[in-house]
Amino acid sequence: MTNEQTLLQVITEDNSLQLLFKGIEIFRHSEEHPFVCAGRGKANYRMFRGNFHISERLRELVGLKDWEVLQSGSDHPVIRFSNNSCSLIIEAAIVDDRLVLSCKADPEHTSQQPFNRWRFHFSAQVDERIYGCGEQFSYFNLRGRSFPLWTSEQGVGRNKKNYVTWLADVAEGAGGDYFWTFFPQTSFVSSRRFWCYAECSAYSIFDFSESDHHELYFWDLPGRFVFGSQSSMLETVQDQSAFFGHQGELPDWIMVGVILGIQGGTGICEQKLRAAREAGVPVSGIWAQDWEGIRITSFGQRLRWNWEWDKERYPGLDQAIKSWVSEGVKFLGYINPYVLQDHSLFKEAEPRGYLARTSEGRTYLVDFGEFFAGIIDLTNPEAFAWFKGVIKRNLLALGLSGWMADFGEYLPTDTVLFSGRSAELAHNEWPALWARCNYEAVQEWYLEHPETKGQIVYFMRAGGPGSQKWCPLMWAGDQNVDWSEDDGLPSVIPAALSLAMSGHGLHHSDIGGYTTLFGMKRTKELFMRWAEFSALTAVMRGHEGNRPRDNWQFDSDEETLSHLARMGHLHRALLPYLKVLVKENAEKGIPVMRPLFLHYEKDPEAWHLKDHYLLGPDLLVAPVLEPACNERKLHLPPGSWKHLWSGVTYESPEPHGMACSVRAFLGEPPVLYRADSPWAELFQKAVQQCEALYPGRPTGKPYAITVQEGNHQ
Repeated sequence: MTNEQTLLQVITEDNSLQLLFKGIEIFRHSEEHPFVCAGRGKANYRMFRGNFHISERLRELVGLKDWEVLQSGSDHPVIRFSNNSCSLIIEAAIVDDRLVLSCKADPEHTSQQPFNRWRFHFSAQVDERIYGCGEQFSYFNLRGRSFPLWTSEQGVGRNKKNYVTWLADVAEGAGGDYFWTFFPQTSFVSSRRFWCYAECSAYSIFDFSESDHHELYFWDLPGRFVFGSQSSMLETVQDQSAFFGHQGELPDWIMVGVILGIQGGTGICEQKLRAAREAGVPVSGIWAQDWEGIRITSFGQRLRWNWEWDKERYPGLDQAIKSWVSEGVKFLGYINPYVLQDHSLFKEAEPRGYLARTSEGRTYLVDFGEFFAGIIDLTNPEAFAWFKGVIKRNLLALGLSGWMADFGEYLPTDTVLFSGRSAELAHNEWPALWARCNYEAVQEWYLEHPETKGQIVYFMRAGGPGSQKWCPLMWAGDQNVDWSEDDGLPSVIPAALSLAMSGHGLHHSDIGGYTTLFGMKRTKELFMRWAEFSALTAVMRGHEGNRPRDNWQFDSDEETLSHLARMGHLHRALLPYLKVLVKENAEKGIPVMRPLFLHYEKDPEAWHLKDHYLLGPDLLVAPVLEPACNERKLHLPPGSWKHLWSGVTYESPEPHGMACSVRAFLGEPPVLYRADSPWAELFQKAVQQCEALYPGRPTGKPYAITVQEGNHQ
């Protein structure tokens, strides 16, 4: 059976059934290898401070071996899969050039006890590569591994063989594993040039370890599967982005320089701003996450989760913001969707019923680490509107141009919500709902203050399907202040690239990382190398970390300030190029940071790289990801490439490219550009500006940093 456009084919022969979309085999069913299995299980969730440990007792899981085509000869074939106790109806349709498989349990052929476990086998090929599943930090190509999808804290260390992970597990069970992520998404992109999205918010496991099939396992029946396919990987990614919804464009101010992460009060912000500017740092913003106050815990310096201006810590902030803005420096703050117990916003929200409740009807108090907070019930329309009002009244009216919209992944599974929706099913939806709250607050502000339209930016760490259209910018969360592959500087690149393959094309990270525990301390060299990497992303923003005194900061010495100035001017010089990339992401869904295979599909090595990337089509970026390096090994795609700093040209052969080594002195992050790029003159001028603004750097020699404890020369 084939429809008129041959987009959809259902082939039946012998005792098997095969479904193809645009010639791609989506699944093959037989009695021996059923497409779908149904079962029953009981979940066990343990959450401690955002760290989830999930298990189940699986009572049964049986294949639906029998099949029957209920409707054929049209564009909407209907197939029933069944056994003695369960029946599932799959209706296939072509919608907007995509395949949609709608799923519905057939009550007439299903036992009274509901099935809550569903496993689907979709066809795979031995040499197939898989990407996406939201933001994945340890792996970019997901083939050969299984990925549970549940939004949570990302974990500390994220590698069970890592000593730091072991320490975090012993302390609070917070070590995590390779799949722990703030932003899981039930979607993936295949090297066969198709993407797949499963509409299901329940706990899921996407297993890509088998050679002939991909096993997708859900703790609830997905409403539908959506498949899109185009003739190239670039077009396939664009199609997926169009489905989820494009992000908007970033304002110029957030890309024109460095956003300094500063804490401590109005005077300290002013002092550090002046020091940075005197050192030549092009400052575009001050990000002061403690604008609403702090509290000290054993974890380190935390914030007072009562989203009102702390006038004692930040006296005269309203006037200071106006003064800074007049100089071209924006002010950014912090907020999350929880309110601190017994403080003013909590006292305002609780009697109105705006906070989520326990099964006994009490306000649900979540332990966030030596303090408790209530959860804004975003399923309650009145609570949702009230919290939008908090954002407008307390942040935007004060003069903030942006903020970190933190958290969103802590919703406990036993929470009782206003909507009546199970918190198990709402958990993975919560980050997108939190993003929508911020989005609507900003849009409403624009209507009231049209002169500010397009100038406000918030950034998030948590997300899921739907976040794309509500969240203008992601950041990578809480990396360790180290070089570790799973949770340090190197982990940010696969995080950005996997989100790029999940429909989210704007990403950045804390310069220097955040998590400072178990003896970790940010070194001078790490900060400088992270600044180099950040200069070659859409946004440069710093963070002092959870224990600022333990970390090397941007103003710890003159050399670091000078280095930040150099990298800030590199970033600023690339603004015309970055603006085009950001616009392209908004209009076409092409991510700013890109895996190499989006432009070089014929290059086999391009499919495996997770430690370098393309910034747009013309810049190849290979950040230094380990200490004490003055040289970087990388892979060059085919073509003629020029080293940004030395001007040396490399001729990389068709079609497979080549491996090479380039110099990687401090202050010269390894970057190459296409020799025939229309932006070549801009790139060359960027280097000239950096050289002019960074006096005293030895020419043609490694730029060694001053030796500090834990640093390398």
